[in-house]
Amino acid sequence: MQDQMDEVEEVKSSPMSNPNMTPKSPFVSRFMATPLASPMKKAMTSMRGYLEEVGHLTKLDPQDAWLPITESRNGNALYSAFHTLSSGIGIPALLLPLSFATLGWAWGIICLSVAFMWQLYTLWLLIQLHESESGVRYSRYLRLSMAAFGEKLGKILALFPIMYLSGGTCVTLIMIGGGTMKIFFQIVCGETCRHVSPPSTIEWYLVFTGTAILLAQLPNLNSIAGISLIGAITAVSYCTLIWVVSVTKDRPNGVSYKPLETKSDAATVFGVLNALGITIFAFRGHNLVLEIQGTMPSNSQRPSRLPMWKGVKFAYLIIALCLFPLAIGGYWAYGNFIPSSGGMLDALNKYHGHDTSKFVLGLTSMLVVVNCLSSFQIYAMPVFDNLEFRFTSSVNKPCPRWLRSGIRIFFGCVAFFISVALPFLPSLAGLIGGVAVPITLAYPCFMWILIKKPCKCSTIFNWALGALGIVLSILIITGAIWNIVTIGIEVHFFKPLNK
Repeated sequence: MQDQMDEVEEVKSSPMSNPNMTPKSPFVSRFMATPLASPMKKAMTSMRGYLEEVGHLTKLDPQDAWLPITESRNGNALYSAFHTLSSGIGIPALLLPLSFATLGWAWGIICLSVAFMWQLYTLWLLIQLHESESGVRYSRYLRLSMAAFGEKLGKILALFPIMYLSGGTCVTLIMIGGGTMKIFFQIVCGETCRHVSPPSTIEWYLVFTGTAILLAQLPNLNSIAGISLIGAITAVSYCTLIWVVSVTKDRPNGVSYKPLETKSDAATVFGVLNALGITIFAFRGHNLVLEIQGTMPSNSQRPSRLPMWKGVKFAYLIIALCLFPLAIGGYWAYGNFIPSSGGMLDALNKYHGHDTSKFVLGLTSMLVVVNCLSSFQIYAMPVFDNLEFRFTSSVNKPCPRWLRSGIRIFFGCVAFFISVALPFLPSLAGLIGGVAVPITLAYPCFMWILIKKPCKCSTIFNWALGALGIVLSILIITGAIWNIVTIGIEVHFFKPLNK
């Protein structure tokens, strides 16, 4: 590979590859001005463009061609929109009204708006940082972190949160998807299955995991673009359906919008911090944006950041149109009655299960299940990529198909085991949100300063924003732990709830 790079450098430095270095011979100058030289000039122009492209491509790590995230680089703006929607909107959005119950109307809307703008800005920073001026592409969040903070510190800061977000999200999706499968079965079957022993919650988890593993056999990130499209459509559909039904139906008796009463000032402060964690966790997916951009072709004329940002802008317009009505409409419909575990989905079944048609309830549950299956694919991809990276680094060859399938089956089994062993994980949404804050709101600001070295005003702004993100992360984690200790959660190992 080094020999190829040396050859490219030699060719690019030759007189034929640079018009500014063309020989000044009078004969050559007169000949190049004649019509006979036109085909030669076109060929030279094409060759120069080709050499520039080859020089650009040689900046890529050859190992990238063996890994599932960067194995295929034919993505486009539509693919980025599909992946961003599928990873950026999901079940955590249904908990947004719960944060409003603590923050109230004004502060709830303000915090939601600030969080949206803040994370959109850091998303733009990551897209700009994907490709360095030297042509090196950082197609994984961890690689960019190591380039900015150094190899050791970059791993310490980013590896655990990224793997925690990817693996933890997949575990949560198994629990939510499997539990919703059971609800769908109960809605469809109804009284006709009264004398039939229904599958247990663990068995539904197993059905969901098996289906997710089957879909996970698609080879790379670009190959799941269709699945991400389905995930995006189902997420938008069930979010819209839930808030529309909730708003159009009669509100429960005694709905109140007063902030929840607490026993002490400390409890009030930590409750607010937990609500902020829930709000920030609703905007997820920053740990996948570089990976999504890594699936796109890039050259000096059309860098990958252009189609990526185009797709992201469209995706986040749709996300805003889903999350804001869901949060505001859900809080208006249920107020402080919003369930603390399942959010809007549980509220819909609890308060309107009797006056809503089975078709609507069943359709909502099915959309949630399909979305969970789709989101599982894109959140599991960094884990697959990391495991295959370990193999290809040690043997210096691509991962065989049988081993790739085995890795994905193994991960699915581990995620299934954790979902059964720790069924209380969804109750830790505030804590997970606190862990995700640096990845979403802080690290991109610091990486921008260290890599781009911007002007003084930009440096001060990004330092302040990044420092605020770190402080906010610490406070949110502290608030989540306080709530867990004081309010408590129902801890039950190897005993999933039978709803």
